[in-house]
Amino acid sequence: MNHIKRGVLALCLLASGGAFAADAVSLTIDTAKPGAVINKDIYGQFAEHLGTGIYEGIWVGPKSKIPNTKGWRNDVVGALKAMHVPLVRWPGGCFADEYHWKDGIGAREKRAVKVNTNWGGVEESNAVGTHEFFDLVEILGADAYVNGNLGTGNAQEMSEWIEYMTSDSKSTLANLRRKNGRDKPFKVAYFAVGNEAWGCGGNMSPDYYADLYRNTETFLRAPKQYRPKMLASGGNDNDTTWTETLSRRLKDKTAGISFHYYTIPTDKWEGKGAATGFKENEWFSTLSNTLRMDDHIARNVAVLDKNDPEKKIGFMVDEWGTWYDVEKGTNAGFLFQQNTLRDAVVAALNFNIFHAHADRVRMTNIAQMVNVLQSMIITDKDKMVLTPTYHAYEMYVPFQGATSLPLTLQNNPKYTLDGKSIPEISASAARGADGKLYLALVNTNPGQAADVALNIPGQTIKAVKGRVLTAEAMDAHNSFTTPQAIKPAPFSAAAGADGKLTVKVPAKAVIVVAVE
Repeated sequence: MNHIKRGVLALCLLASGGAFAADAVSLTIDTAKPGAVINKDIYGQFAEHLGTGIYEGIWVGPKSKIPNTKGWRNDVVGALKAMHVPLVRWPGGCFADEYHWKDGIGAREKRAVKVNTNWGGVEESNAVGTHEFFDLVEILGADAYVNGNLGTGNAQEMSEWIEYMTSDSKSTLANLRRKNGRDKPFKVAYFAVGNEAWGCGGNMSPDYYADLYRNTETFLRAPKQYRPKMLASGGNDNDTTWTETLSRRLKDKTAGISFHYYTIPTDKWEGKGAATGFKENEWFSTLSNTLRMDDHIARNVAVLDKNDPEKKIGFMVDEWGTWYDVEKGTNAGFLFQQNTLRDAVVAALNFNIFHAHADRVRMTNIAQMVNVLQSMIITDKDKMVLTPTYHAYEMYVPFQGATSLPLTLQNNPKYTLDGKSIPEISASAARGADGKLYLALVNTNPGQAADVALNIPGQTIKAVKGRVLTAEAMDAHNSFTTPQAIKPAPFSAAAGADGKLTVKVPAKAVIVVAVE
């Protein structure tokens, strides 16, 4: 009941037009100069063989009492379809560089049982392999991003996997695929040669990896209509040397270079910070650290613009998200953490950054989809709960395939804590595929609302309608006992008598609206 009362109160406060314009942030959208299209794959997901991210989390097997389709649980799949998942990356991650695809085909009861040495030392049954993965993406209506094994694999193994998946011939491998139940080739949108080659994927130098990539890519042949876009494993954090080397040496041989960046409150891998029960200083440091993504992308894009002015190479942020200390009492190798309003704000801030770089950022994959790190969904046996990050993704669906629009923010206050500051308001605007103008607003300040006055030169703004995601507590989250403690609420605002429209953005909030 208290949650309902708070929601009604919030709507009363939010439905404002013009009343707060005097001290408002000025936001101007230039609809006359459309920018790059926001690739739908910017909203991609990542499912690694890690903890319960696949097994138990979303795969229960066709014989399970939990309702499922081809072994994939219906409740999770239904929720993922509702947020329009465009792309799924699989099977890793670090797991990919120890994954041998032939272990995951044929009768499940006869598949090799391995040890997942990267994540928890648990048994890997290989029950989910190539065919099962494609069942999932096809049920979701999503594209497939397959990560090849360069660490313990080789060019031959990846070449044979590509042939198995994509050949329409009568070759032995194509016929083996048919024997295993799939007549037509699979549609592989992207195929990556290795993962984190600088670390768990082999501790390589950029030049050594470039040599291996060039050798491997030569043999990754597929029929033209089934050939995936080939991706190279790039750098992370502040390192631009991988982008520098790969964009020079792999030009015309790769469609994109990957990049990884995780947001950690404390900046320390040992003692990252808690997912819940944190103080405002860790709210601030988390948001401040995630905003570094903009600088990381900008510096790498500058390298790409120098070496690839034709913009043939995309910048693929195929691992990103928050990383906290694991929840107490859970397997440290399973990387389970609770997901709060803070995570939704982090997600929205990154979406706005990705939109601003849409001409180069053509794919991102949050880590990860279910039960791992900054997940969309948390499950426990037959129970399921949607996270605040899920709601952020679902709210931003109109931006998939939209055309970005330039905007300017003036009089944007700083959110300041302990002598450090970040911008209070983050925004992004785009013309949706449906022709509507969409606006996203994020307030980073957990203690103060902000007024944003909207302006579109040459147009009159009558109203905005959409949804808002916020809560009283910084660490508000959903659980199996309170599964809807935080969820989006309707939001609208109309122009005032003076013809101007000012939106009051609550503290610690994400808003997505259509502008009328």
